[in-house]
Amino acid sequence: MNPPCSFSANVVWTSVSTYTILDIAVTSLESWNVDLFFFGCKYDSQKPDFPKDAPPKKGVKRLVEIISINFRDLVKLNLLFCACIIPSVATFSVGFFSTFTFLMYTLSLLTAVPAGGAIVAYVFCITKMLRDQPFFVWHDFKRKFLENVRQAAVPGVLCAVFVYAQVYLWGAFIAGGEVIDVTWLIAGAIALLIFGMVTPYVFMQIAYIDLKTRQIIINSILLSFANTPRSFMGALTGGIIWIVFILFLPASLIAMPVLLIFGFSASGLLCFMWVWPPVNKQFSIDETLCNRTS
Repeated sequence: MNPPCSFSANVVWTSVSTYTILDIAVTSLESWNVDLFFFGCKYDSQKPDFPKDAPPKKGVKRLVEIISINFRDLVKLNLLFCACIIPSVATFSVGFFSTFTFLMYTLSLLTAVPAGGAIVAYVFCITKMLRDQPFFVWHDFKRKFLENVRQAAVPGVLCAVFVYAQVYLWGAFIAGGEVIDVTWLIAGAIALLIFGMVTPYVFMQIAYIDLKTRQIIINSILLSFANTPRSFMGALTGGIIWIVFILFLPASLIAMPVLLIFGFSASGLLCFMWVWPPVNKQFSIDETLCNRTS
């Protein structure tokens, strides 16, 4: 049996090396001209052709348009994101359903170090779809991950701390094994709502703006409450898939394969359709990027 320190090192190494293994595999296959459905990059691939002078769509029509154009890329993005967070989620799950709760919870936070970079890369790809900009999932995801994994490490781990604490709270309530004061449930629900309203702004700024983390967090809080209706709808629509999944456990487990293929991408689209416009307007991101390329 491996000593605890050896086991911890192995788990952390597995998490950090997940992305490296994927990178080596994809780069090798591309060098052999192998076209992979999930990770291959065919730069001449054709997407549905829409009239250039057509009026811009909004709301549900815009959502349907983005999915119809980018469905394959959304699946790729979802699988890449899952690959980056699976070590942490799997370690936490072992602790949640075993007696090694504290040890496995600690290891799940250590293996969540790459999660922040993965969230930034995921946000970047989703917002490029919303901006109708050309992108290539693997290469854009890889570039943003490597650029921001260090700055996003602490926000990513803090997100894991919060999410896992919420899982413990609501898991205990739904299972009915423990009596939980209603005050804790209300506080947990309010905290979850604020988290869902503020967090998207944090990772969008890391993806696009060169600021220190402290300033990004301050900006995110101010933006969230300055645009409360959009922030609230972003949190609600982005989280509705997971709220329904949790409320209908264990019957909802039948939908797990769909969530692993498309769940995070769908949540991201629903959320960022609401919260991207105020960020873009506040920091003139589109205008700045256009000036750089012109």
